Amino acid sequence: MSFKRILIAVDDSAFAAHAADVGIELAKSLKTEVGFVHVFDPSVGPGAKWGAPADRLLEMSERAAERLLVTFRASPNVPSNVAEFIESGQPASKIVEVAKKWPADLIVMGSHGRGRIENLLLGSVTQEVLHHAPCPVLVVRAQA
Repeated sequence: MSFKRILIAVDDSAFAAHAADVGIELAKSLKTEVGFVHVFDPSVGPGAKWGAPADRLLEMSERAAERLLVTFRASPNVPSNVAEFIESGQPASKIVEVAKKWPADLIVMGSHGRGRIENLLLGSVTQEVLHHAPCPVLVVRAQA
């Protein structure tokens, strides 16, 4: 199998930053296209707790997502033609949806490195993506 497009799921965690570094290095070595996907859910987070109107929450979340992608794009190893996707909704399903539409040959995402019991209790975006992705998924474990 050849990889021509690598989709890297990012958020504001150190886990995602580490996974992005791995994904970018892999893309560089394989000479493939790179895409970043960030999914936000405006119904969770500080704005929702403040009781902000839905359209204001959406706007705040989109701006935060754009700032986040600017940060990832600023990395010296990121190619200039990186594709960017900002989605609103349930993270796992939106990552899978973008991977199908773009279409990605590989999804790279970070793992928090939780144990089996925590994953059963908390659920896992990574686990959902693994089960529904249209392509292979590279899960990058958290650094020790």
